[in-house]
Amino acid sequence: MLMVDAANVVGSRPNGWWRDRGKAAARLCSGLTVAIDDGRLTAPVLVVLEGEARQGVGEGDRDGLRVVHAPRSGDDTIAALVAEAVADGQTVTVVTADRELRDRTRSAGGDVVGPSWLLDRI
Repeated sequence: MLMVDAANVVGSRPNGWWRDRGKAAARLCSGLTVAIDDGRLTAPVLVVLEGEARQGVGEGDRDGLRVVHAPRSGDDTIAALVAEAVADGQTVTVVTADRELRDRTRSAGGDVVGPSWLLDRI
């Protein structure tokens, strides 16, 4: 399973995302869905939205993409989801450049790739 730290991925490009975080989240989720449909990414892909970005895309599963709204910290939500998935025997890769989240993911048994890896596939 691929888990996406949306805030970190969106924030990796200075393209004005901060003016409309919801719209930036919607663009990311749209790009992920197209990449799944085109075979550039393998479902399931889970994306975690936090803060104002949650306004851009509703929670739920659609077309191989699962959107999760973090109640508070996106990193804490991702870390908990990684631990749960690994405990269930799933292979998990998290997309983030956040050093602490990378360490937490690896400690829980997951793998990590950076935002550019994902953006090259969208």
